[in-house]
Amino acid sequence: MRTVAGPTAVAAADSAAPARERQGVVLMVAGGLLLGTIGVFVEEAGQHPLTSVWFRCVFGALALLAWGAASGRLRELRLRGAGLAAALAAGVLMINNWALFFAAIERTSIGVATVVFHVQPLWVMAVGAWWLREPVTRRQLGAALLALLGLALATGLLDGAAARGAGRLDGRYVIGLLLCLGGSLSYAAVTLIAKLAHERVSSFALAWWQCAVGTVALAAWPWLHGWPAAGVSWAWLVGLGVIHTGLAYVVLYAGMARLATGRIALLQFVYPASAVGVDWLVYGRALSPMQLGGVALMALALLAVRPR
Repeated sequence: MRTVAGPTAVAAADSAAPARERQGVVLMVAGGLLLGTIGVFVEEAGQHPLTSVWFRCVFGALALLAWGAASGRLRELRLRGAGLAAALAAGVLMINNWALFFAAIERTSIGVATVVFHVQPLWVMAVGAWWLREPVTRRQLGAALLALLGLALATGLLDGAAARGAGRLDGRYVIGLLLCLGGSLSYAAVTLIAKLAHERVSSFALAWWQCAVGTVALAAWPWLHGWPAAGVSWAWLVGLGVIHTGLAYVVLYAGMARLATGRIALLQFVYPASAVGVDWLVYGRALSPMQLGGVALMALALLAVRPR
């Protein structure tokens, strides 16, 4: 006998989707704001970038283990088959993303590398439309391009300072751009894995396995290049792992699981926008009128994904 859902059940189902979407937006905005403070912790720690990455993974893994034990979720870390493969792949891709991005900065500049790297939301939308058959409206595509333009302005690339730091367009510079493009593709792949694997792998498990892969992959780095001196640097490194990895990625992955890839792509601009603001507030690095205009463009683009 066929059961027909009553009007109450239908209404509940209709209201559940917008509520889930609103939760996803809030989670991704919160995660982006947290990640925007990474620069403060990295600068105050004063370590080589890959040393900071390794400690971020180690302390992030420990923080996630402690939280998982306290909340009774450690069983989620026991993955098999496709779930384990997805978690390991995401970990490898994330470490690859960090390594390529740091190498690109050395060959170009922070501003140029950041702008090139943040083409990745467009990769996410393109792959989502092609592979997942998710619709991307003209409004979403236009908002993504507007946000990318805003980011270019916000970094100061068009003010001339970034161009002077990057140097002339030689082979080393071109290699840096290619490395950064590779990093952006890696991060876009991590975003899609997080969305596709959410039924097999929780956001908690995905974040922990990412840290575990990074801990193992970069384990030799501090032994070869030296450990941080005892003191306040260790406190900043602990914060880098606990806040920006243990907490931020759980929040981000939980948000991604609730949203379509087009919306995920645009909400990832919260991170660079907040980083620009934090740099200004903490270190007094005043934004030029052009940079402020870029932040305004990014804010306008983010309005396209506000909950309705």
